This record gives sequence, C-alpha cells and structure tokens, in this order.
Amino acid sequence: MRPLHFQRYLITGLLTIIPLWVTLAVFGFVVRLLAGIGAPLVEGGLGALHGVAPDLAVSLEQGWINNVLALVATLLLLYVIGWLANRVVGRQLLNRFDAVMERIPMVRTIYDGTKKLTAMMQKKPSGTQRVVLVEFPQPGMRAIGFVTSTLREQDTGREMVAVFVPTTPNPTGGYLEIVPLDCVTPTDWTVDQAMAFIISGGAAPPDNLPPTVPCATRMAGMAPVPRSP
Repeated sequence: MRPLHFQRYLITGLLTIIPLWVTLAVFGFVVRLLAGIGAPLVEGGLGALHGVAPDLAVSLEQGWINNVLALVATLLLLYVIGWLANRVVGRQLLNRFDAVMERIPMVRTIYDGTKKLTAMMQKKPSGTQRVVLVEFPQPGMRAIGFVTSTLREQDTGREMVAVFVPTTPNPTGGYLEIVPLDCVTPTDWTVDQAMAFIISGGAAPPDNLPPTVPCATRMAGMAPVPRSP
C-alpha cells in the first residue's frame, strides 16, 4: 500500500469515527453524572440488604451492576420528581424547597440563576425571537446567541437585550452580552436546531440563514434618542 493511500484512508477512518466517539463521550458523561446522583441511594439500599440477604447484596456490589442500579435509581427519582411537580402537593413541596434555598446567601444566587436559565429556555421573551445572531467577537462576524431577557437603557430609553453566546462544542460555557435590540438579527430557528449547530461545530446547520446588516449600519440610520432631563 502506498504511503499516500495509507494516509488518505487513515484520515477518512478518523473522520468517520469522530462523530461516534463524540456521541459516546457525551453519552458516557451523562450516564456517569446520572449514576453519581443515584449512587448514595444504591449504597443505602445495599447496606440495608446486607442485613436481610448478604449474599445477594455482595453480588449486587459488583462494579457494573452497581452503576446500572445507580442509573436506574436516578431515572426513577427524576420520574417521581416530575410526577410530583405536576401535582398540587408536589408543587407545594417544591415551593417550600425554593423558599428554603432562597434563605441561603451563596446558594440562593446560583440556584435562582440556574432556575431562571432553565425557565428561559422553555419560553420566548416578549418582543423578540429566542435564537438570534449577534456581532461577536468583532464586527463583521456572527455568532449564535440566545436572548435571555429584555432591558431598557436608563436615560435614553433604548431597548436592550441580554444575549448568551455559548461556546462550541461545549455549550455549557459562553459569554453574556448586553446589546441594543436593533443590533441582533432574529431567526426562525428552534433552540434544538441552534444547539445542534453549536455542538456539531457547524456541521449540522439549519435550513436557512437570515440576511444580516452590520450593527453600525443600522445604528447610523436611526435618529438619536433624546436624553431625559
């Protein structure tokens, strides 16, 4: 086999296996995360089982069986929480839990911010589209952003939006920008389409890309807003 052919086939094989490797890596991370949540429940259950059926408890303490039990325990726990959240009693318990979390200084900030972020991803803010394009990191370049809230600038009254710009391929990190509403380009993309585009590094683009106008051009055509006295 010629060296050129070997190199070409090697690169082809690498490009073929990368999507599978990324999928398995992300799936494995999620499974380990979920199993870690249910691990204390399994350990407590096995500890109680030792007093009733020690042989069975020892057999269940094997590594992979323990991980499977922890994963199943987490899924059942999430199902029960979701079931309770849709019941009156469950909502009352969650409201009490939220009230407790609100009283803890440092935890309150993280918990409240995370809760608002998850709620933001489920509904569209008034006056603008959820998924937008924004000039980032410099004029002439565009990045996908998610509008998290709308604000109004003091004195000028100009409408602003808070835009979260996630990183690729890990969208859990990113940048928060506050930009004029007129400087964002709305899209008809869903959150799922935008996330697939981000995670795939642009390999899974939506069907259409809206035309964009530089922010400086848009602002130049606007009359200045008078300042309040």
